[in-house]
Amino acid sequence: MKKLYAAFALILFAFTFNSFAQSQTTNSNETRYTVLLVGNRAGVATSTVMPNGELKTFFEFNDRGRGPKINSRIVVGAGGIPTLIETSGNDYLKAPVEERFSVVNGRATWKNRAESGERVLGGRAFYVSMFGTPEEGALLVKALLAAPGHKLALLPEGEAAIERVGELKIEANGQQRTVVEYEISGLDFTPSPIWLDQSGEFFASVSGWSSVILEGWEKTVADLLKAQQAREAARTETQARTLAHHPGKPLVIANANLFDSETGQMRPRTTVIVNGNRIAEVGPTGSVKIPAGAEVIDARGRTLMPGLWDMHVHLGGIDGLLQIAAGVTSVRDLGNDSDQLLEMKKHFDEETAIGPRVLMACLIDGRGPYQGPTKVFVDTEEEAQAAIDRFAQLGYVQIKIYSSIKPQLVQKIAEMAHRKGLRVSGHVPAFMTAEQFVRAGADEIQHTNFLFLNFLYDTVQDTRTPARFTAVAQHAAEIDLQSERVRDFIKLLQEHHTVVDPTVSVFEGMFTARAGTVSPDFAEVADRFPPQIRRGLLSGGLPVPEGMDQRYRDSFAAMLRMVKLLYDSGITIVAGTDSTAGFALHRELELYAQAGIPPARVLQIATLGAARVMKRDRELGSIASGKLADMILIDGDPAARISDIRRVSTVVKNGTIYQSAALYQAIGVRPLR
Repeated sequence: MKKLYAAFALILFAFTFNSFAQSQTTNSNETRYTVLLVGNRAGVATSTVMPNGELKTFFEFNDRGRGPKINSRIVVGAGGIPTLIETSGNDYLKAPVEERFSVVNGRATWKNRAESGERVLGGRAFYVSMFGTPEEGALLVKALLAAPGHKLALLPEGEAAIERVGELKIEANGQQRTVVEYEISGLDFTPSPIWLDQSGEFFASVSGWSSVILEGWEKTVADLLKAQQAREAARTETQARTLAHHPGKPLVIANANLFDSETGQMRPRTTVIVNGNRIAEVGPTGSVKIPAGAEVIDARGRTLMPGLWDMHVHLGGIDGLLQIAAGVTSVRDLGNDSDQLLEMKKHFDEETAIGPRVLMACLIDGRGPYQGPTKVFVDTEEEAQAAIDRFAQLGYVQIKIYSSIKPQLVQKIAEMAHRKGLRVSGHVPAFMTAEQFVRAGADEIQHTNFLFLNFLYDTVQDTRTPARFTAVAQHAAEIDLQSERVRDFIKLLQEHHTVVDPTVSVFEGMFTARAGTVSPDFAEVADRFPPQIRRGLLSGGLPVPEGMDQRYRDSFAAMLRMVKLLYDSGITIVAGTDSTAGFALHRELELYAQAGIPPARVLQIATLGAARVMKRDRELGSIASGKLADMILIDGDPAARISDIRRVSTVVKNGTIYQSAALYQAIGVRPLR
């Protein structure tokens, strides 16, 4: 999953996978829901009302060998608010879950592996479980609808509210039903949609990524999603209209400390003139004639640099706004629903929604129990050719191979894609080594763990499962990066001009985050987030076997040494995240500097380097006359202190101006102090 998903997956699923309604099943007290991931059936959620009124709930889904398996017992008190919740099982990353919440004589207490606390209640308050079950989201809906003003305090902190936004008539299997859409605020950056039937019972919660819906009504997900998207489009259009500034006359950024991404040097006291969406002139302040009537921004010595690139995203929700707020003006989407991605790209390009330029890659995988999050499955050469032809026609620039693709197909896929002018990258498929993947024609490898798995093939060959993470966590520190075998592999990458997309910030969270402390990849920004999102950052990463804590940390350190080895060896690195939009890229760049890459070179990787890899450097990646006007103004000097990259104040994308603080404020993110 994406964004903060690995960190607070079960908080989202506690809301998303509700199961409180009554459906027609063999047990009249049981409700059954289907869990879908990218439209594919992945699991089930159930709820049973016991004779004593208690609720027994269960949900489980499989996402490439990951996914929760949760049982809960819930007792509901006055106002539909739980007074007892007992939860056990495992979370998305298979770590054990034991959580208990109770209210006795007006005192609420809670405990899980990440936190414990208590509070004397002065009024109604709803506890949001750290590792919640589906039932709790449905109970929250009902409690909010019954609460004064449709608002409730949340425990341990925060507040939730609910709003009715519309209704829809749907049909499936010869049955008709009217469902009502509500939005809950207080759980995420933006309101979360949920569908109830006309009697007020839960019906569905859907998105392009994950959905849960009353069993038998799966075919209506598209209708529900279309209605949600219309509501979201109206919201994002309002944001684009109110938060974007179109100069309508020449724009001048004067007295800037310009980062020249061609040379990696700073050019002090520089002035840039923009006409429309193009850079018209760049030169020393005083030597550049400022057009009459121009809009002038005095940089006062702040850093002006090209817009950043995130080369590994899966766009959704408010990612577009988050990217622009962080100074990311171009992204490469490495796997998404094609209809939704094309629609997002259209809105970004037309500026009816706030978002970056988008380059599209199609994620293809083989069918099977560990198939990836895609609708494009390829098990034969004919299927591969059809997919490549279709996505080339749609304007995609890359094919991303996933873990269940048959190794014998890789070379054919690469040949077909290259004939169409498409790049080829991806996970190294199961039962294949990174060396074989490169020799078969891959232009790029996603994720540093696959580089280490090249040397662990005797230990783990089936990398479709979480073993592709745990084996590296347990053994990467043992690999001698100066050994002949590693040197030979690096030489192979050099000879084939292979690009590497490390995504090391993801592994920092997986390998080094521990329950009860904020995940280190978001430690610098956690206090800026809304309460429930911030709380989710305490949940920890991969479960760590006894005695392996230091080994997991050492293996992450080995990943950083691998990144430095790639850089020193002249291997092209691109900065991608596969994580929370905007914030994760800042951390990714910090980690490259921590690995030993000079900050100025890190900035080149994230600007002109990315543009060159994607063959967009004629128009993007540097600030030069004739290029598209994608620039960011920073209150600091990231070429000297890479962490100053977090201090983006003004963003220009295609000549349109955005203020970072205003974008963050619109979604409840506090400005940087």
